[in-house]
Amino acid sequence: MRVSQFFLSTLREAPAEAEVVSHQLMLRAGLIKQLTRGVYTWMPLGLRVLRKVEAVVREEMNAAGAIELSMPAVQPAELWRESGRWEQYGPELLRIKDRHQRDYCFGPTHEEVVSDIVRREVKSYRQLPLNLYQIQAKFRDEIRPRFGVMRAREFVMKDAYSFHADKASLDKTYREMVDCYSRIFTRLGLKFRAVAADTGTIGGTGSHEFHVLADSGEDAIAWCPDSDYAANVELAEAIEPFKPRSTPAQGMKKVPTPGKTTCEAVSEFLGFPIEKSVKSIVVAANDSLYLLLIRGDHTLNEIKTSKIRFLSKFRFATEDEIKNAFRSRPGYIGPVGISSMIPIIVDRTVAKMSDFVCGANEDGHHLTGVNFGRDIKEPEHVFDIRNVVAGDASPDGKGRLEILRGIEVGHVFQLRAKYSREMNLAFLDESGKSQIMEMGCYGIGITRIVAAAIEQNHDGRGIIFPRALAPFELALTPIGMGKSARVRETAERLYRELAAAGVDVLLDDRDERPGVMFADMELIGIPHRAVVGERGLKNGQVEYQGRRDERAESVPLQDAINYLKSKICG
Repeated sequence: MRVSQFFLSTLREAPAEAEVVSHQLMLRAGLIKQLTRGVYTWMPLGLRVLRKVEAVVREEMNAAGAIELSMPAVQPAELWRESGRWEQYGPELLRIKDRHQRDYCFGPTHEEVVSDIVRREVKSYRQLPLNLYQIQAKFRDEIRPRFGVMRAREFVMKDAYSFHADKASLDKTYREMVDCYSRIFTRLGLKFRAVAADTGTIGGTGSHEFHVLADSGEDAIAWCPDSDYAANVELAEAIEPFKPRSTPAQGMKKVPTPGKTTCEAVSEFLGFPIEKSVKSIVVAANDSLYLLLIRGDHTLNEIKTSKIRFLSKFRFATEDEIKNAFRSRPGYIGPVGISSMIPIIVDRTVAKMSDFVCGANEDGHHLTGVNFGRDIKEPEHVFDIRNVVAGDASPDGKGRLEILRGIEVGHVFQLRAKYSREMNLAFLDESGKSQIMEMGCYGIGITRIVAAAIEQNHDGRGIIFPRALAPFELALTPIGMGKSARVRETAERLYRELAAAGVDVLLDDRDERPGVMFADMELIGIPHRAVVGERGLKNGQVEYQGRRDERAESVPLQDAINYLKSKICG
């Protein structure tokens, strides 16, 4: 491809609304252009990158035995009502009406549609297992689209759905998909982790996320460097402390803490470690209030909390509800002396604490030296309700946890019978008896991969694409091509020979200054560059520089093709 015949649109500065590096560089490099909030046009350069991601995904999915199809983006509401998700999915589901006022949605995912296909077509166990996938644009009406294509409203996703006669078959395909995803992200040159995860609104019983590791990642990942354990912080178990609770050494005392409403402020004011404080959080569920206790330096895990049977639909209590129940403002509440009508839910860590500090249920005051069994009754409801932190014991017992940041680019689920039961995906087994299918689903964010790769691969000059994602493998940059016949003829010959050798090469045949040409090629992330100039040709040489190299090197002209191929394929 020649730059003169291509549509290259680069910017010196990123628009002000671009928050993260990938968004800034994708706009500057001309990969995308915003149409409206959270919706982007993929420009020719960006589309080349997107298509390369799709090609790798398609090759690996096909090799894993999945079969490609294409389903409609617009879906009838009846299917979503049948599965129960028409109301459950919430405002992210873009609901639309046709001219006859019939309800439809623009699909954010396709469990319902593919289930309808399979229940119509598959009748016997002999037709199972079946794994169907597509690569398609989706739409989710994000309330706050941000970070460019990282959290856009319209995005491209690979979604696959498998159907099985039994759990053993589902387990086999699930493992195959996990392995397939690992091959995909490895081929794309990404540093990633597969982590155990929550099933969320998709539902089901088992789930793994695939995260590209990046400091800018929205998700926190707990992993143990001494074992294979890895899980999203939302799911990672904070195990019970090994040490037994210490014997009380202090008497309970009320102390003034004027204006100190956070554990951090109270610990600093009173001069004690924050680890000795207990944070009180009031939630409402089932027309009742509940008091949750976690250590002062820990944070509440809302997903774990919602999995407690009687807190499945909890909400945080209002300030008025708290004042009425505890006779004080938030920031001063605690578990001592409260009504027996307010159940206390204690985190595992707090259950092992002694001589701790908590609110006194009196404005401007806290209690020190508080102990279970003496000042408060022994905990009746002890659960894991906090996020793990670095240094916590790994749940597999093989070391300590570390916390990484990650960008989710893939998610696999064992749906089991969540949709197949609701939508009657029945088949006849070997004995002729009707059974409900087991089901799995497997998603990859195609557009997200591009942004995640940039977050992981960039420098001050621009993008550094891994070879598998790069819009072009090699930038061929002639200096003074319009002025020197020798440079022009050499560049044209190299261009033809490289293209004939299968190298995806971009010839920068513009009449621009070298600095402009170099800056553009570095910005758009092409991993290799060859420079043809009059000075080098006098010595029978061209110049090569890898995108991550600090210096260029001279290469004999007669060896240039083989040398460049070895660098690109190496």
